[in-house]
Amino acid sequence: MKLLLRLLVTAALVLLIANLLPGVHVASFGTAVIVAIVLGLLNLFIKPILVILTLPVTFITLGLFLLVINAIIIIMCTYIVGGFAVDSFLTAFIFSIILAVLQSLTYRILGDDK
Repeated sequence: MKLLLRLLVTAALVLLIANLLPGVHVASFGTAVIVAIVLGLLNLFIKPILVILTLPVTFITLGLFLLVINAIIIIMCTYIVGGFAVDSFLTAFIFSIILAVLQSLTYRILGDDK
């Protein structure tokens, strides 16, 4: 049940951010749900590999390079999901930061934070 709630919250936030942030385009709520699923899968399988490969850079930047990895994950998602587009790397970077902050706040409000 928590997984479904997180999925729907993420989909709603993706749609909300797309409406507020120029350069992010989502065709529909259904597309936003698919984006949420794909982001979850990319974060589960691809992100750990990227983190390990970029560990020296992440260490030197005191973890700030993880924000770049998040933006790369967003860009990868645009290639996988039709109807979801991000215009530039900077837009993906801003999108990933806003999404992470809003997810954290929303999960905390819902009492579903880890």
